[in-house]
Amino acid sequence: MNRYEAMVILPESLTEDEIEQGLDRLTQAVKAQGGEAGKASRMGRKTFARPMKKQTVGEYALLRFEMDGDKVDPFIKSLKLDEAIFRIQVSRLPEAAQA
Repeated sequence: MNRYEAMVILPESLTEDEIEQGLDRLTQAVKAQGGEAGKASRMGRKTFARPMKKQTVGEYALLRFEMDGDKVDPFIKSLKLDEAIFRIQVSRLPEAAQA
């Protein structure tokens, strides 16, 4: 299994409970693909450099997880259908960061 890091932006319209539920669904999506996920760490609300889809602010979160490489694309596609996820960027961690 490879180690990955997902940077997630949640819409500003969500309440605190909805944000927590969205982050729980994020970790459940990793587990559904056969991966292992830690707890998502929230980074707070940040203003975008320019409006995206008529939004100017988003709630940022970071999640580190382990998953087989061939299951990452289905994982990302499943999250793009989730209304609680505004944007997601997944990157593989380098070998030095895995130790």
